Amino acid sequence: MTIQHPATDHSGTEQLRDRIAEVLARARDRTIGLTTLDEEELVAQHSRLMSPLVWDLAHIGNQEELWLVRDVGGREPVRADIDELYDAFKHARAHRPELPLLDPSQARDYVGTVRDKVWDVLDTSALRGDPLVDGGFAFGMIAQHEQQHDETMLATHQLRTGPAVLAAPAPPAAATPVSGEVVIPAGEFAMGTSTDPWALDNERPAHPVHVPAFAIDVAPVTNEQYLAFIADGGYERPELWSERGWAHRQEAGLVAPQFWERDPGGHWWRRGFGVMAPVRPQQPVVHVCWFEAEAYATWAGKRLPTEAEWEKAARFDPATGASRRYPWGDTEPDSATANLGQRHLEPADVGAYPAGASPAGVHQLIGDVWEWTASGFAPYPGFRAFPYAEYSDVFFGGDYRVLRGGSFGTDPVACRGTFRNWDHPIRRQIFAGFRLARDLRQGEGE
Repeated sequence: MTIQHPATDHSGTEQLRDRIAEVLARARDRTIGLTTLDEEELVAQHSRLMSPLVWDLAHIGNQEELWLVRDVGGREPVRADIDELYDAFKHARAHRPELPLLDPSQARDYVGTVRDKVWDVLDTSALRGDPLVDGGFAFGMIAQHEQQHDETMLATHQLRTGPAVLAAPAPPAAATPVSGEVVIPAGEFAMGTSTDPWALDNERPAHPVHVPAFAIDVAPVTNEQYLAFIADGGYERPELWSERGWAHRQEAGLVAPQFWERDPGGHWWRRGFGVMAPVRPQQPVVHVCWFEAEAYATWAGKRLPTEAEWEKAARFDPATGASRRYPWGDTEPDSATANLGQRHLEPADVGAYPAGASPAGVHQLIGDVWEWTASGFAPYPGFRAFPYAEYSDVFFGGDYRVLRGGSFGTDPVACRGTFRNWDHPIRRQIFAGFRLARDLRQGEGE
C-alpha cells in the first residue's frame, strides 16, 4: 500500500483516512503486545539506559493527546496534569522510575481514552489546509512516534532477564548467495525528500549531492566475519581502535557484541529475548556500538560508509537518474523485500531478501539491522524545524552518529530510504550492525 498524498477529492481523502486508521491501529496492536505483562515487569527498570515500559506506554498516549487531540482536534485536554511527567526532555531515562507515574491500569485507560478521541478527530479532519494536517502529516508523525517507542520497548525486552515473554517465527533462510562488494560510480543524486508526505523534518529538503565513486559491501557484516575479527585479537589490539574507541573498550570491558557468551568449549552463543542460541554464522552481526564497527573496519582495511554513500547505494536508480523511496522501488515493504515490523525477533541471514536489493545489487539495506555510518547528525541545506525543534534540531552537532535502514524491530511506517536515526557511538542496546565501504584505488572502476 502506498502512502497517499494530500487529497483533492472525496475518494482520495477517504483512502488517506483509511491508511491513517490502519497505521494507527497497527502501532497500537504492537504496543499492547509489548506491554501485556505482569505489573512488576511494566514498572521495573530493566536497564538505566531505558525507561520502565509503563512510562513508554503513557508517553505514547501523551504525545498523541498533545498533537492529535489538542493541536489538530482543538479538544480539551484529557490529562494536562501529566504533561511534565511524560516530557522526555525534562526527565532522563535513568530517573523516570522515581516519578509519580501512572500505574499500568491507569496508563492503559489513559491511552485508550486518548485513542477514542483521536478516532473522532480523524473522522472530522479535512486532512488538508494546514501544514500540520496536509496529507495526514500529524497522524503519520504520531504513528511513527508510537512505532519508534515500540522499537525502544522491544530493546527493553531484550535487556530484561528471565524467561522469554515474546515469540515470533524464525526469519527466512538465505535465498541466494550474497558476498563481495559493488562499485557505485561517481555522480550527483538527490538526497533526502521534499515530497514524501510523512517524512520528518531531518529528512528534508531534497538536495543534490555529488558523491565520488566508492565501493560498498553488498551485505552487512555477518557474525562469521565478526568472529574472525575476535579470533584475530580485534578487542586486544589498540592500533585498530580510535583513541576514544579504545578508551571506551577498556572502560566498558568490551570483548564481543552485547548478549554474546562463550562456553567452555569456545563456542559462541547469543541471548535473544530470553532464549540462548548458537551464534548463526550468516546472520548480520547486531548489538555492536559505533566504536566496534569502526575498529572492525580498520581491521578489514575498509571504512564505514558516509550517510550520503549509504543513501545513494540504497536509492539511486542509474537507469532513470531518480532517487527511489526504497532500494527496490517506491512500493511499500512487504515480507518478500525486507525484515521489518517485529515479524521476526532477529535479523535474517544475508541473501534472504533478493527482491529487496537495490539496482546496484546491494542487499538488505532496509530492515534486519540499523547500519552505523561514518557521519555525524547534521541538518541538510535548507532544513526547517517542523513541527517542533525537539525532534531533530536540538540533536544536531552533538556526539551522535547516523544510522540508516531500520531493523527487524522497525515498522515500515518509520522506515524508508531517507529515514535518519542517530545515537551515541557507545550505544549497543539498539539493534545496530554495519556494512563496509572503501575508496577506489587509482584506475579502479573506470
